[in-house]
Amino acid sequence: MTSHNSESLSIAEICASVKNLGYGTNQRIRLYGEEFEVISDPFPDAEGIAVHVKTERDTVRIIRLPATVLQSVRGKTPKAA
Repeated sequence: MTSHNSESLSIAEICASVKNLGYGTNQRIRLYGEEFEVISDPFPDAEGIAVHVKTERDTVRIIRLPATVLQSVRGKTPKAA
């Protein structure tokens, strides 16, 4: 049995796992108090993983995914502040 940690997961594997969590193209998500339609698959961003989304007003934005989503993919629990 192989165990994955953050060092062994590639960016492509993290993006694929995030997509499987429901953050892929044509999915509807609710983040930061807003509803979005995801119009791209997850991709690496300077500070994490992001997706292109369309708002209810048809504005296209880039949304960085919350650290808790990425931590769940990496198998970590968030650290208490």
